[in-house]
Amino acid sequence: MNRQSVNTLSIDEYELCNKLKKMRFSGMAAELEKVFADPNADLIPFSDKIQRIIDAEWNLRYTKKLNRFVKKATLKYPAADLDNTIYDPARQLDTGIIEVLAECGWIEQGKNLVITGKTSSGKSYLANALAICALRRFKTVKYFKASALINELARAEKLGVYPETLSQMSGYDLLVVDDFGLMNLDLNKCRNLFEVFDCRDPYKSILLVSQIPVTAWYDIFADHTYAEASLARVLSESYRLEMNGKNMRNLEPINKRKNG
Repeated sequence: MNRQSVNTLSIDEYELCNKLKKMRFSGMAAELEKVFADPNADLIPFSDKIQRIIDAEWNLRYTKKLNRFVKKATLKYPAADLDNTIYDPARQLDTGIIEVLAECGWIEQGKNLVITGKTSSGKSYLANALAICALRRFKTVKYFKASALINELARAEKLGVYPETLSQMSGYDLLVVDDFGLMNLDLNKCRNLFEVFDCRDPYKSILLVSQIPVTAWYDIFADHTYAEASLARVLSESYRLEMNGKNMRNLEPINKRKNG
């Protein structure tokens, strides 16, 4: 409670706000302070004041919960959003499809999404923005670069916690794997990657991001049996998004973070 509010509130008003804080309704307390301190409060309908107070608490709790979900997702761009740059004709994006994907129906249905395209076309940033759309609906999300995912699995094997790590991977509503294909997949890595894809519940989604065309993915795997099994798991229930527009590195500095 700020000093100015304390000076303008009555003792009863101060105590009421303090009780709300003690009950951990800090959003309501802060908004009630504003109502009490507002010289025009009597001109505001009672229902509107109650609405403001309740909305303040709701918004505060929503924001705190969302921030927890975003932190756990370990996104590359935790502030990514679907701003007006997606409508730039030079980016050659299917904005209608992107708008539908942002509604997250594909995640509700357990579908997968594959984003491919040229280097620096904004693939990673868009994937992160779509992940945040899911997080706003409190879907659990985990982001990995493909190389980091492979290393995490190898580390889990060494520490003897491989089954537990796979169990974690299986539980996320959306697993995002970025820079897919930019690694050598020997037999052991093929097996580990397949097991991640295979452990996923049929109603849990995977988002793969790659600068390599899907037609070339088969040859990324050293073992073609694992290649067929992995790609069947990922591509059989997947939507596709191609990004072959202008290089996002050529945008103004404020947008330079939107590379990928």
